Amino acid sequence: MRLVLAALVAVISSSVIAEDVPAPPPPLAIGRASGSITIDGDLSDPGWRGAATIDRFYETSPGNNTPAKVNTIVYLTYDDRYFYIGVHADDPDPRKIRAPYVERDNVIGTDDNIAVFLDTRNDKRSALELRVNPRGIQGDAVFNDANQNEDFSPDFFYDTAAKIDSRGWTAEYRIPFSSLRYPHTDPQTWNILVWRNYPRDFRYGIYSAPLPRGSNCVICHAHPVTGLTNLPEAGHFVAAPYATAQRLDRPRVDLGTNLARGNTTTDTGLDVKWNPTATHAVDLTLNPDFSQVESDVAQITVNQRFAVFFPEKRPFFLEGVDLFDTPLQIVYTRTITSPRWGARATGKIGGSAYTLLVTEDRGGGLTIVPGTLGSLFAPQDFRSTDAIGRIRHDLGSSFIGAVFTDRQVRGGGHNRVIGPDFQWRPNDSDAVTAEALYSQNQNPNRPDLLTSWNGQRTTSHAIFAGWTHQKQRYDWWAEGRDVGDAFRADLGFVPQVGYRDIEGAIALRSYPENKLVSFVRTSFFVDRTTDSDGNLIFRRIAPGVTLFGAKNLQAQLVLRIRDRSRVASQLLDETYVNGFVQFDPSRRLPRISVSGRVGEMIDFAHVRRGRGSSVNFGATLRPHDKVTFDANVNHETLRVAGDRVYTAIVERLKTTYSFSASSLIRVIGQYVKNDPVSGGRSGDFSGSVLYSYRLNWQTVFFIGYGDDRVLMPDRSLARSQRSFFTKVSYAIQR
Repeated sequence: MRLVLAALVAVISSSVIAEDVPAPPPPLAIGRASGSITIDGDLSDPGWRGAATIDRFYETSPGNNTPAKVNTIVYLTYDDRYFYIGVHADDPDPRKIRAPYVERDNVIGTDDNIAVFLDTRNDKRSALELRVNPRGIQGDAVFNDANQNEDFSPDFFYDTAAKIDSRGWTAEYRIPFSSLRYPHTDPQTWNILVWRNYPRDFRYGIYSAPLPRGSNCVICHAHPVTGLTNLPEAGHFVAAPYATAQRLDRPRVDLGTNLARGNTTTDTGLDVKWNPTATHAVDLTLNPDFSQVESDVAQITVNQRFAVFFPEKRPFFLEGVDLFDTPLQIVYTRTITSPRWGARATGKIGGSAYTLLVTEDRGGGLTIVPGTLGSLFAPQDFRSTDAIGRIRHDLGSSFIGAVFTDRQVRGGGHNRVIGPDFQWRPNDSDAVTAEALYSQNQNPNRPDLLTSWNGQRTTSHAIFAGWTHQKQRYDWWAEGRDVGDAFRADLGFVPQVGYRDIEGAIALRSYPENKLVSFVRTSFFVDRTTDSDGNLIFRRIAPGVTLFGAKNLQAQLVLRIRDRSRVASQLLDETYVNGFVQFDPSRRLPRISVSGRVGEMIDFAHVRRGRGSSVNFGATLRPHDKVTFDANVNHETLRVAGDRVYTAIVERLKTTYSFSASSLIRVIGQYVKNDPVSGGRSGDFSGSVLYSYRLNWQTVFFIGYGDDRVLMPDRSLARSQRSFFTKVSYAIQR
């Protein structure tokens, strides 16, 4: 292995080529709108006259900051209440514009769209990402430059409209200043970066500023916007009351018998947001509605040793969500299962951003009990008061910060975690990140829930350190973790404890100029994990190759050479191939993806090695711009000595018909089956129909029907539940 690493270093040393990057755009001064602007996708309103313009764009993928193949002009202006953005996206053949009607936040790379990255805090560290497609449909996110994370969970109030014409398409944004967080200065300086997604023979990425291939940041290249004066400072208030009604019908006696009509239950609640200043937000919630309008996509969990992760979707937790994004994930708000009330303050004081959240949780669901070789679940049958806080102080392009979490269990028991973290960016190529945490834990005295919950007190630590380095022709990274045996983060997602891990990779990068492949990354990855006594838990050596190419091709092939894992008291090896392929064939078949593994596979339950495969297939079919079919099939099987141990299957089909940009009907069918040879076959089917109308993300109307069934021994599906559901929510703004 040393010889391989030495050879890679030698090749890299000979591959260092200086990157010729165009100069960044100069600051752009904008002025107030000269007249009114109506958000209808038409840029002929008098308010656009004299607006500041951005008309120089660069193709950053597959090209290397070359002149864009199509023209794009962006207009910027503002008035007393709103920041306006107008876009004219030329297209030589408007018939090829990919402009489907999709759900909010499904404005993705398969289709034409514009994304505006708006850094209103002027720290070039994170930005609001506000997308629009040629139908005026929105997608919004928070982009965190510290780790390139693009989080589409948060939602923001802003208006958009778009039109397709003979020259291409146009779009308008109207963003309330109340949706933005900016410092108490006058005049303001912000930063903006505009990205156009242009999917044709390649997926062309077109930016309003050059992005060096050797850079490990994006928002750091946004260009300044000046001239913003007399912006509103405070007073925005939003109250969003909701009401829900649900009826659950269950079997009269046993599964397979007729369903008995259940009682209709109703619920009400309230979410409130108040901005006392432009830099601070206060969120309050009473009996919040955290129902999932769309259920989580099922994952195969058979033969898994650790808990699987599901993303947060609930609005109350998502203000300033990037602040919770630290290397060791000690904040995972889905561990707060049923809040009675919650309060949160988020803002920025000088160069320091902060957030503080307190809530009372009624409990329910399951809590993760971590271990060294696997995790367990225990019922979360207790009430608790939960608090989470985070502060981050910016130092140029670097930062230092601290985080804490505190769960106080009603009746005794607590979990507290606290510690600092930092990221140092000496240049655009290097980033050094570290975090150190201390946990203090007292288990609840509830042996009825888990035998080890006997009120025991423990303390422990968790440490992370990592360094990434990226250049145009190569990159490398290395990171290490040390997590103590007794470390607990009950408000986080830390399913494994009691280990020390060192891992890293080194890679060559090339950019072929041909019609099929535009980027090749050849890598060599190593990983070694031991327990606290130095005994091997896991070892991996994995050479691989990653390709980007035509039709938005993304492909990866990795060879796992004698992965070694400790299972019970044994060390078992497995060699297998991991692969992933995704591409976007056409406007009507926007995406196909296949991922999986094949080769040797460990049967963790019986501590033995076999052979198996796991294949996940996904496809999107769009026969009309208003109709979308999304299909996913996941199939996993394991054999030992030629005999089948188990087969697990997940099949899901989602069909969406959009009446307009704000109104749709959605049908989902999902079938899950686990079929072990040893017995205990299980499976279920869930189906749902939902009508949705969204005026904005908090003014909504839903009405739906659900049908759940369970696989019986005779392989039939017996009804286990039937549900009817409706929800109304209205955002009152002033």
